[in-house]
Amino acid sequence: MLTIIIIVAFIGIGTYTFMQQKVFGVNPSGSRLARIEKSPNYKDGSFQNLSVTEVMPKDASYWGLLKDFLNKPKTVEPAQAIPSIKTDLKNLKAEKPTIVWFGHSSYLIKSKSVNVLVDPVFSGAASPISFFGKAFNGTDAYEVEDFPNIDILILSHDHYDHLDYLTISKLLPKVKKFYTALGVGAHLEHWGVKPENIVELDWWESQKITDNLIITSTPARHFSGRGFTRGKTLWSSFVLNIDGYNIFIGGDSGYDYHFKTIGEKFGPFDIALLENGQYGKDWPLIHTTPEETAKVAEELKTKVLMPVHWAKFVLGYHPWNEPINRLTKSLAKTDIKLTTPMIGEPVVLDSIYPQKVWWNFE
Repeated sequence: MLTIIIIVAFIGIGTYTFMQQKVFGVNPSGSRLARIEKSPNYKDGSFQNLSVTEVMPKDASYWGLLKDFLNKPKTVEPAQAIPSIKTDLKNLKAEKPTIVWFGHSSYLIKSKSVNVLVDPVFSGAASPISFFGKAFNGTDAYEVEDFPNIDILILSHDHYDHLDYLTISKLLPKVKKFYTALGVGAHLEHWGVKPENIVELDWWESQKITDNLIITSTPARHFSGRGFTRGKTLWSSFVLNIDGYNIFIGGDSGYDYHFKTIGEKFGPFDIALLENGQYGKDWPLIHTTPEETAKVAEELKTKVLMPVHWAKFVLGYHPWNEPINRLTKSLAKTDIKLTTPMIGEPVVLDSIYPQKVWWNFE
């Protein structure tokens, strides 16, 4: 019995020590927590979705999840390198908003002289452990050193595939201002970002940055957490109005009525960047299926859909290119334009919408 107690104690101490690493961030406290507690979206000690949302259905089991994980088909990863284009980001011309995607949910939006970077992950993994959640071969075509100075860095929520400690640490000297969901600033401040350079927004809050640039936090149906607790920080989508163009930044979200509300309040959109990948039967409420993504695009009243959240990491159990094939089929029934750039290939609003089918390999 004593031996068991000692082993359990060592495991507990080891786990606690491991979780003190900076990569895990910290929960909000002090004035940040005080503001959170006044939010209408924070109840019973955690943030809540607009609709009751289980991360996993009640009939799902951790044994079933483990079994699915161990029996993933080989097609969850591409058999060859993902193609990419190397664009000179520091000398990119952008009279109209220009979007450059870096795989998964990371992309740069440049309009005239303003650089907006969204959910950057350039460390090679979507995990606090480098050998887990590794990026597909070919997808790490860009490094922090390739980027110009960033005027606005938008972070949708604190999951590892959207908020990456190593990337943020390297980007710090380049970033003027961080805009993020309520509470996420605690992680950033813990990592060395000055409090005055962090703007946290609750759902439906807006910030007018200049006469030609407004950012608004809008709801999403998801969850948050980098350790053992969930819901201590908020998860958001964003509406970016820049130089007269209306852009929807989707973050992560399952389907719900909030998309229609956003479309009615802020639509139509010139382009919507929506997650399309990493869905699964065991988490149907927190990620959209490709068919739901097409429906979301319609409800947002967007002219163009650019799918993200795919083609870089294995976080779901579907074939890596299944999301784009299913979305293409679903969107064909609508009048919405689909743009499918390769990593690094610029999308220029009202001008250039790449549509090459570059993913036809296992």
